[in-house]
Amino acid sequence: MSGSIQITEAALASLIGLTAHEIPGVVGMAPANLREGLSRVLGRANASEGVVIGKDAGKFTADLYIVAAYGVSIPTVAQNIVDRVVHTVKTQAGIDLAATRVHAVGVQRV
Repeated sequence: MSGSIQITEAALASLIGLTAHEIPGVVGMAPANLREGLSRVLGRANASEGVVIGKDAGKFTADLYIVAAYGVSIPTVAQNIVDRVVHTVKTQAGIDLAATRVHAVGVQRV
């Protein structure tokens, strides 16, 4: 018996958002549409709202909108996010991302 497994964009966004929350220096995710501004930092329960899944040449891409902790090295935090997200998505979902982009849209004291 054979079958197929399909992972929805919503499930992928949740996996990516939760993974980003694990990185030291990440306060939370910001709404990807940014209409709400930074008045709302997304917690783990709705972290997927800070992730936009796209497609490039048939492969998934991910844009993450994060709020970083004040005083951290944002480039280091961003690279840690990219490394962890790429690894997690590959091992847990079996998907190779075409691109993973981190957008630091705010800084907040914790």
